[in-house]
Amino acid sequence: MSTVIFHNKSKLHEYAYTQEKDFEDVVRKNTKLIFGSSTIYIDLKTRIKTISLGGSVPDGLLFDLKNIDSPEFYLVEIELAKHDFYRHIFPQVTKFFAFYRNSKAQNELIEKVFSFTQLNKALEDEFKKFLKGKEIFKFIKDTIENSQNILIVIDEMKPELPEMTDTYREWSKMVRIVVLKEYRYDSGRILSLTPDFESVALGEISVVKEEEEVAGKIPRTEEYHLEGVEPQVKEIYQTIKTSLLDFKPSLRFNPQKYYISIIDKKNFAYIYIRRRKINLTVVLLESVIRNSIKHHKVESESEGVQKFYGGECATVVIEDKSHLDEVIDLLKMPIK
Repeated sequence: MSTVIFHNKSKLHEYAYTQEKDFEDVVRKNTKLIFGSSTIYIDLKTRIKTISLGGSVPDGLLFDLKNIDSPEFYLVEIELAKHDFYRHIFPQVTKFFAFYRNSKAQNELIEKVFSFTQLNKALEDEFKKFLKGKEIFKFIKDTIENSQNILIVIDEMKPELPEMTDTYREWSKMVRIVVLKEYRYDSGRILSLTPDFESVALGEISVVKEEEEVAGKIPRTEEYHLEGVEPQVKEIYQTIKTSLLDFKPSLRFNPQKYYISIIDKKNFAYIYIRRRKINLTVVLLESVIRNSIKHHKVESESEGVQKFYGGECATVVIEDKSHLDEVIDLLKMPIK
């Protein structure tokens, strides 16, 4: 259903794309606006045409460098909702899943992306601006191996997409979806994005109990989040959980789609489990977090992310089992 927006006495009509290449152009020309200033987008179809991921070429590669110690990588697929889901979108995404299971294909992609940065000084300089002395090849390799996401940018939500992410494990864990719309009027246009990309991987803040899960949907459990991670990550999680429950047995660890929240009277921390580390977002003053954490990296969060969590916060990046006592002591502070 098309919509209109009224702005400064102007009536903006939703624009319907007839050709996918026109929609791709809008994304390509507005990547910093759509995905944020701390991202690097590589348009594959016009810049690295030799890349093929199992016979399928994504529209782009996206490196999200907002948290430089916890970067995120996305294969980007730009789609029009009018395309048939099972004939067009589903096969494409399925090939991306296969790519992420193929270490040889990943290494080939890493080599090609790095080679391209060496041939494109503007892209190389952009990486260097964020990396501040870190070696580009190692950064690209570590990011692609440790953060495996698929981002679908579409002009209208298709009902099959949320059904897939609610029902199938790979879709639930790896696929993110944003709806990009364009509204035109005589003197210009407006773009809208739902949800904001900055919070697309954060999920919806929820206190839903496990027994309230809808039948037929993937159960959000600790096992769901810990599947496929390094053994050390499981040990880190269990150590934190056991220590906090010893301190206050009534605490709840509440698994949701993208995170496990820790609840006292309300959510006060969010655990994002990655293959080789844990990102722990704590709703406390950043100054308090930095004063408490001396042996793990602490990442600042933007105003938009802080608004998402409902208060000032920062993220602790836990990559090994050492000095977990300072993390546990920090988590005890909000508990009443």
